[in-house]
Amino acid sequence: MNKEVLENRILKVLFSKEAIRVRTKDLGKRISHDYGAGGLALDLSARPPLLVCVLHGALVFLADLSRQIPTEVEYDFICVASYGNGTSPGAVRLIKDLERPIQGRDVLIVEDIIDTGYTIDYLKRSFLARKPASIRICTLVDKVARRERPVDIDYTGFVLEQDEFIVGYGMDYGELYRNLPYIGVLKPEFIR
Repeated sequence: MNKEVLENRILKVLFSKEAIRVRTKDLGKRISHDYGAGGLALDLSARPPLLVCVLHGALVFLADLSRQIPTEVEYDFICVASYGNGTSPGAVRLIKDLERPIQGRDVLIVEDIIDTGYTIDYLKRSFLARKPASIRICTLVDKVARRERPVDIDYTGFVLEQDEFIVGYGMDYGELYRNLPYIGVLKPEFIR
């Protein structure tokens, strides 16, 4: 399926490529400032913050965000999935764990979208057990309309008040649409 066919399945663009670029640049500046000298960094060894990308959706966001942080950063990847098909809400399974220890590190979890809050709650609790110096959360989209678990988000790109199914810029439906350069609403007839 070519990109034109994918784009024809989009009802409307919510956040343009340019809007995402501007917000990502702003977030990068804030993160750099916050983890700079005299900021929020608590790592006693003064290591750069560790950006943890939640695969697969946040990969595009992490790539662009990390290039907008003008100070040293390191990154790692984790992959989790929510159980589906009638299982209880909030059941999350680990598919790929981090490759390095986070004890004593300043950790910034980078997500594409936070909606119900179950996945980010699972990650935060899991990471706290590993005794990092600090944990903060950065998400491109905070989909508050579907929130079921309370979540404290430190860095937010966009707030989505309505409950619409969004794709693009790393976010998918059936593993498609991730390569769209913007975030759009998928037409209802293409959601099964």
